[in-house]
Amino acid sequence: MTEYTHLHSGKVRDLYEAPDGLLLMVASDRISAYDFVLSTPIPDKGRILTQLSLWWFERLADIVPHHVVSTDVPPEYAGRALLCRRLAMYPVECVARGYLAGSGLAEYLAAGTVCGVPLPAGLVDGSALPEPVFTPATKAAMGEHDENVTFEQVASTVGAGAATELRDTTLAVYRRARDIAAERGIVVADTKLELGRDAEGRLVLGDEVLTPDSSRFWPAEQWQPGRPQPSYDKQFVRDWLTSPASGWDRASGEQPPPLPDDVVERTRTKYVEAYERLTGRTFA
Repeated sequence: MTEYTHLHSGKVRDLYEAPDGLLLMVASDRISAYDFVLSTPIPDKGRILTQLSLWWFERLADIVPHHVVSTDVPPEYAGRALLCRRLAMYPVECVARGYLAGSGLAEYLAAGTVCGVPLPAGLVDGSALPEPVFTPATKAAMGEHDENVTFEQVASTVGAGAATELRDTTLAVYRRARDIAAERGIVVADTKLELGRDAEGRLVLGDEVLTPDSSRFWPAEQWQPGRPQPSYDKQFVRDWLTSPASGWDRASGEQPPPLPDDVVERTRTKYVEAYERLTGRTFA
């Protein structure tokens, strides 16, 4: 790897510059929760995120091109790394929601809106929205929260034309993914996209797409509005961290403790199950 130059490490991914100017994006097994990168990795998580993203990129390519050039990467990163073209990324988390959960639920309960978009009265945790909505957020630095913003705020930052293209592309990707996942018994409650421009000025999908890290996946057969939904993600991690068993005070600002083996294994199992259920492939 001496010919690769380290550029950046995020919560999950490490970014390097390749000798030919492409970017090597490596998905680690790190896991984050409550804006902390935890000390305990989830085995195979990086491989699952990478392989699932590749599967989705193929199924979305007619809506928006993606940044992947090759999977021919150094052997030590096989299966968990991608060679990608450089993009000028928009400073916006492009989020589409089809169901009410998370920060969207909190805002709705307080104001009847999500990112300033009015929603009907009477919705509850897990409710399906009448139509998917674009609910963007600012990109926060590591250790800080993304903040939900309105479409108008995005337009004032990137321009009305670009904001409209980001919104329309995000919603088109969400609708395609929602329909594909529904055939496989999974509800895509919401998802977050990273979009940028390539050297020719085209809008291109970057980073990862439609993984358990960037989306809420719920088993359709267990969907029941009015309560938190079972999910294919790191909810086991969040639940343990906020339980008395962890001994961790979220408000303390201190690093969370290491995860116990059973939480690690249950979390890995959920990631694998999401991959296998969506793709129809066996993860090995």
